[in-house]
Amino acid sequence: MRRFVRWAAMTAAAALLAAGCSGSSGGGEGDERSGSARPTTTGGKALPAALTSQKLDWERCEATADSSPPGRDWQCATLKAPLDWSKPGGETIDLALIRSQARGGDRIGSLLFNFGGPGASGVAGMPGYAATVSLLRERYDLVSWDPRGVGASEGVRCRGDKETQAAEAVDATPDTPAEERAYLRDATDFAQGCEKGVGRLLAHVSTTDTARDMDLMRQVLGDTELHYFGISYGTQLGGVYAHLFPEKVGRLVLDAVVDPTADLVDHRKNQARGFQRALDNYLESTGQDPEKGTRKIADLLERIDADPLDTYSGRKLTQVLAFTGIVLPLYRQDSWPSLTSALDTAEQGDGSELLALADGYNERDASGRYGLLTQSQRVISCLDDKQRPTLAGTKKLLPEFERISPVFGPFLGWDAAGWCHDWPVPGQYTTPEVSAPGAAPVLVIGNTGDPATPYEGARRMAEELGKGVGVELTWKGEGHGAYGNGSDCVNSTVNAYLLKGTVPKDGKVCGRRQ
Repeated sequence: MRRFVRWAAMTAAAALLAAGCSGSSGGGEGDERSGSARPTTTGGKALPAALTSQKLDWERCEATADSSPPGRDWQCATLKAPLDWSKPGGETIDLALIRSQARGGDRIGSLLFNFGGPGASGVAGMPGYAATVSLLRERYDLVSWDPRGVGASEGVRCRGDKETQAAEAVDATPDTPAEERAYLRDATDFAQGCEKGVGRLLAHVSTTDTARDMDLMRQVLGDTELHYFGISYGTQLGGVYAHLFPEKVGRLVLDAVVDPTADLVDHRKNQARGFQRALDNYLESTGQDPEKGTRKIADLLERIDADPLDTYSGRKLTQVLAFTGIVLPLYRQDSWPSLTSALDTAEQGDGSELLALADGYNERDASGRYGLLTQSQRVISCLDDKQRPTLAGTKKLLPEFERISPVFGPFLGWDAAGWCHDWPVPGQYTTPEVSAPGAAPVLVIGNTGDPATPYEGARRMAEELGKGVGVELTWKGEGHGAYGNGSDCVNSTVNAYLLKGTVPKDGKVCGRRQ
């Protein structure tokens, strides 16, 4: 079983939270809410010079198994970070970094990007995002990285491609005791594969670990403050960093904001509401009544559950693959026509187009190879999440999930029970701590049509960061995220903040056509 909705700004859709507690890779005394340790794990002592005085060997980036090398403007390097932040002088791991140096003469410093997931590769994603942030490149070095457990930074693998494809046949909304057992057995198998394949790293890939990695990057890159652009899950990471290192906060932008006050179950409810809201907007754009259109899609999924559809590839479109194919186009308004076509062909008995969308979400290529984003995502979020909902408890919640959304509710409700079932490492907290008293103003952006991170989370993040710290900007738009999605108002506000330090009025609203 896998979570269906990634909090990623790249190609797809979900995962969660952050902070540290006993039994984790963090150390020291924590607060009651999150268990996160304050700024360092070394009792206030400076980190070893072997870490902070590293000299990065920037070289031309090489091709990987999944992509050709980026252009000449891009350089790659490797940073050493502690495996266990409670033992910063101990064993280290390698973190892969990428950068493009500032083009102008009035350089501010480095601007670090995280694209969400958790599990999205910054090394792979940064060059493709450069055109969106080209203006920022005039005064910043654009920098990103593969967080621990991701891609070239000790990336994790819990199961192979054949096992991943087999899991797509597991019923993610079980209707019988036998299907329930198969659903939970698949979750147990995945957890056991992680325990075997990931080893000691499994306990050291939390969001708190990565936030501490970010502060080490800041020091090695030579910046006195951290300038940061976090998208989707990257907003959670940015909030945790601000809590741990408020005095080091420079100019932070958090776009497509994860609600830091929601626990695991509430996050699922929030996403069910967000995706249903986006589906309603999509249906209205096609001239359909949202209630009737939703019921039609829910009925289609029920029929596919009973009788998977044929596809031109010979593979069957199962209910979970059909659901995944519906989720992906809701991430961007310009993808809505592909959803219309895929639903129309599915109604005619052909699942090929929905399968192609699902494969895009799952990073499956034509040869049957899958990307590892979802596996990294699950490993990171299950170390973060303390809650482990039971099967019985989840079944009691299902009627509420179905009332929120007949399409998305059942999947997200069941997901609460399966995502971290039988996980071998205890989670760290129920909700993360992101309060950052004394930090510089942090720009927090919410999009009213965001399906994966509903816009209400932006206000809650701003409130949790604290008075005078969280500054909210709202865009009345569609899709996941706001910056670079067509709003001159949003883009100019963010650019003025990052390039000139101009903090907008808290509560500023950018209209749909601005």
